[in-house]
Amino acid sequence: MNANATLLQMKYGRVILKFAGLAGITVREAMDFFYRSTERELIRDGISDLHCMSDDYLAQDLWEEYRETDLQRK
Repeated sequence: MNANATLLQMKYGRVILKFAGLAGITVREAMDFFYRSTERELIRDGISDLHCMSDDYLAQDLWEEYRETDLQRK
């Protein structure tokens, strides 16, 4: 199922703000990571109806992806 584009953009914004708080990074850094993330691709493509999940759930999932990416860089 595909979400309405406007509603999806609003969801992205909410998830990015929550993710920034979780990761302790700026909103700009969070946005940059989000738009390059696997999580965004899955949400955008409607995989498992992730766009229906709560903002908190998606932000937590994104944070886990961020931590894994960060650990791989070290």
